[in-house]
Amino acid sequence: MAGIKHPRSDEEVADRAPPVSPFMTMFETFRAELDEHHDRRERVIKASRDTTALSKKIARQLQAPIPPAVSKEVSSYQAKINQLFTSVAPDLQLLNAWRYQSQISPAIQEYVEAVAFQHYLETQRLISYAEAQAKIPGGILLTEDDYVLGLFDLVGELMRFAITSVATNGALPRGAAGEGGDILADLRQLRASFEGLDGAGRRADKKMDVMKSCVEKVEGAVYGMIVRGRERPKGWVMDVGEERRGEVESY
Repeated sequence: MAGIKHPRSDEEVADRAPPVSPFMTMFETFRAELDEHHDRRERVIKASRDTTALSKKIARQLQAPIPPAVSKEVSSYQAKINQLFTSVAPDLQLLNAWRYQSQISPAIQEYVEAVAFQHYLETQRLISYAEAQAKIPGGILLTEDDYVLGLFDLVGELMRFAITSVATNGALPRGAAGEGGDILADLRQLRASFEGLDGAGRRADKKMDVMKSCVEKVEGAVYGMIVRGRERPKGWVMDVGEERRGEVESY
């Protein structure tokens, strides 16, 4: 009869699929990309933290001359660091090298500090940018900023090494067979080079004062050794205030 609606059966209602929004596919793609981004970021952060910890261990193990046992242990740490860098290398290619640069940067700086310190102890030379880049596997980019900031950190390790040598041996360490200048001359040259940087950025500016303080501590230790060295007992170490020591440790 015209004008009367007949109710549809349950089967007819069930067979009729709900309308699909044309935006669903697009947002599902966005969700997959965000999940992939967060997973990649977490992998880089974890590798960065582990690399930083291992690099600190390398720096603290090194001494001159490097004993075979220490050299073996350092090689073990470096092998682990290479594995960590290699594991995240696919996540740090092309645009992602800059997308996750802030996550991997601390580890790279710490590693540059460690390999630069080892390089100095072995050759009494500053590691070049190309040499430092060659130490990082997997094609991971070493930026100029990370290279320079890693060298800033190197000054803190050289300060500890120099003051320990003054305290234990009564002299500054020199190159092999007495060749080259002493470590204080190298530190002063580094300081002059760093001071010549113009507009190096906020991170470099924050480390500049600590770098100068480190060089001044070595100068103070040497002056004390020359002027009043005989008055001090063997094994004396210049007092580094707790506040400043904490600053250098975080350097």
